[in-house]
Amino acid sequence: MQSDYGYFEEAQLGKPYDLKLLKRLYPFTRPYRLLLFGSIGLVLLITALDLALPYVTKIAIDRYIVPQTASEMLTIDAGVKSEERVIRTDLNDPQQQTLVNKYRKLFTVEGTTALIPYQALSKLKKSDLALLRKDDVAGVTFISAVFVILVIINFMLNFVQKMIMEYTGHMIMHDLRIRLFGHIQNLATAFFTRNPVGRLVTRTTNDVQNMHELFTSIISMIFKDLFLLCGIAVVMLVLNWKLALVSFTVLPLVLYASINFSRRARGIFRELRVKIAEINIRFSETIGGIRVVQLFRQEMNNYRMFKRLNHENYLAGMKQIHVLAIFMPLIEILAAVAVALVIWYGGGRVITGAMSLGALVAFISYIRMFFRPIRDLAEKYNILQNAMASAERIFLIFDSQDKLSWPDAQKGKDLSGLQQIKVVRFENVYFSYVGDENVLKNITFNINTGETVAVVGPTGAGKTSLINLIPRFYDPSAGRVLINNRDIRELDASVFRSKIALVMQDPFLFSGTIRQNIFQGNHNLTKAEEQFIIEASSCQPLIDRLASGLDTALTEGGSSLSSGERQLISIARAFARNPQLILFDEATSYIDSPTELRIQQALEKLMKNRTSLVVAHRLSTIRNADRILVMNRGRIIETGKHVELMKQKGFYYRLHQLQNGNQMTNVD
Repeated sequence: MQSDYGYFEEAQLGKPYDLKLLKRLYPFTRPYRLLLFGSIGLVLLITALDLALPYVTKIAIDRYIVPQTASEMLTIDAGVKSEERVIRTDLNDPQQQTLVNKYRKLFTVEGTTALIPYQALSKLKKSDLALLRKDDVAGVTFISAVFVILVIINFMLNFVQKMIMEYTGHMIMHDLRIRLFGHIQNLATAFFTRNPVGRLVTRTTNDVQNMHELFTSIISMIFKDLFLLCGIAVVMLVLNWKLALVSFTVLPLVLYASINFSRRARGIFRELRVKIAEINIRFSETIGGIRVVQLFRQEMNNYRMFKRLNHENYLAGMKQIHVLAIFMPLIEILAAVAVALVIWYGGGRVITGAMSLGALVAFISYIRMFFRPIRDLAEKYNILQNAMASAERIFLIFDSQDKLSWPDAQKGKDLSGLQQIKVVRFENVYFSYVGDENVLKNITFNINTGETVAVVGPTGAGKTSLINLIPRFYDPSAGRVLINNRDIRELDASVFRSKIALVMQDPFLFSGTIRQNIFQGNHNLTKAEEQFIIEASSCQPLIDRLASGLDTALTEGGSSLSSGERQLISIARAFARNPQLILFDEATSYIDSPTELRIQQALEKLMKNRTSLVVAHRLSTIRNADRILVMNRGRIIETGKHVELMKQKGFYYRLHQLQNGNQMTNVD
C-alpha cells in the first residue's frame, strides 16, 4: 500500500483468511501445550456445567413446581390429555394418608398411591394443598441447592481457566517479542534504510500486544463456544427434535451474515494496522526532527499532515464499527426470532399436552444460550482478524530476506590466522544501494598490520560506503572483501567484529550511564584499566565536570552532551574494546578547534600500534597517514603519502588548496 506521506507499507498481503498464519504461530505455543490442553479440558467441564443449568431448571419445573395452583395444573407426563392429568400421593406417609381420608371422594387409590385429578385441587384448602405438595417444596429446595453449587463450581473453574490462559498468553507474547527483537537485531543495515523506526516499533509493541487476546481468549474460548453450540444442538434435539428443527430455521441467515461479516472485517483490520503504523512513523519523525520542524516553522504543516493521518485512522475505525453495528444487532434480531418460534410452536405443544412446561422453559434457555456463542464467535473473530492482521506484519519481518548469511559459528572460529587481523584487502569491489547504481567501482587496495590508511574525497565519493563493507554492514555487489586472505562472508560475525572498533561521524549513545556506554557491559576490567581508558580517550575533564562522573545518566542519543563530548565517549568506547582494526568515519567533522585537538590526541593514542582506516574530511588530520586513498565518484583515482600526492599536483592537491583557501576552482 502506497501512502501519501513518503512512507511505504509492506507488500500486498495474502487472501483474507489464511490458516498458514495459525500454523506459523503454533511453534510459539508448543512449550505451553500442556497448559493449553489443561485449559481446553477445563473448558469442556465449564461447557458441561453451562449445559446442565437449564436442564436443572427443567427438572425443578416438571417434577416439583408444576402444578402450583388450580389454574396452572400440568403434569410431567407428556402426551396425557389435560382432563386426565393427576397429582400422585404416597399413602405410606401418615400425613398424606390423613389427607386422602379427609378428601376420600376426590382421590383414587391404586395400591400405595392415591391419585387426584388436577381439576379437583381447587376444592382443597390452601393448608391441605401445601401439605399435599410438601415433597415438591423439599425437591425445589434441593434443586436450588444443586443449582447454586453448579454455579459456584462453574465460577471456580472459570477462574482457574482464565488464570492459566492469561499466564500462557503472556508467556507466548513474551517469547514472540523476544524472538522478533532478536531477529530485527540480526537484520542487515539495508533493511533499516527501507523501514522507518515507527513501523518497527509498532511491530514489536502494538502488533505483538494484539496477539495477547488471540492467545488468552480465542485459543480456549473458541473451543468452548464450539462445544457449547454442538452440546446445545444435541440437547435440544433430544428434548424435542421437531421444536429444535423449527428453531434452527434461522441458522441459514446467521451463516450468511457471519460469512459476509468475515469478508469485510479482514480488510478493515489490515487498513487499521497500516494507519496505526503511519501515525507512529509520523510521530517518531516529528519527535526526532523537532528542531528542524520548529526552525523552519513547519508546526502547522506537520500538524495538518498528522491530522489527516489521524482522520484516516478514524475513518478506518468507523468502518470497523459500522460492520459490527450491523452484524451484532442482526444476530440479536435473529435470536429473538428464534425465541419467538420456540414460544409459538413449543407453547402450542404445551397447550395440547405434547410437551411439558419445563421442557419449553429449558428450550427457551437453550435457544438463548445457542446465540450467545455465535455472538462470542463474532467478537472472537473480530479479535482474530485484528490478531491475524498483526501476525501478517510480524511474519513479513520474520520472512525478510535482508539478513546477511553467516557460516556456522564454530567453523568460522576454527579458521586459521583469525586470532589477529594481519591484512584487510578489497579486491575488485563494486557496491550499490539500489539496482545498478554503483557507488563503489572496482575498488582494490590493502591495509596491512599496523598501517594507517586514510580515505579522502568530495562528498558522495563513496568513502562511508567503503568503510561500511569492512564490518559487513553490507555485502559488495561484486568483488570481495578479505581478512587474512579469507572472504569475510566465510567468517562468523563474532570472530572479526570483536576485533574491530568504529568511531562514527555522529556517534550514537544509548540511554543509560556514561559507564554503560563506554564499557558496554564489560565487567572484567579493573579500576586501573578503566581509569587508563578514560585518560587515554581525553574524557577525564568531562568526567570531572559531571557531578555523578561515570555514573551520570544520559538521555536518548546523549543529547545532553555536546557533539565533541559524545565523540570523546565514542573514542573511549573504542578504547575499551581494545580493537586490532579501527575505522574512523569523519570523526572530527563539525567539532570546534579546542575539542578537535582533544579528539585528535585521543585518536593518536587509540591508533598507536593498531591498524587504522580513516575517512577524513579535514586533510590536515591525515598528513602523517602511511597511505592516502583519494576517491572521486566511487573510484580510487590517486594513492600515496601526503608529500607524494602534493608533488603530483593532481586531485588531492586541488582538494588541499581548496581547504586552505588558495584555489577556488571546481575540483569535481
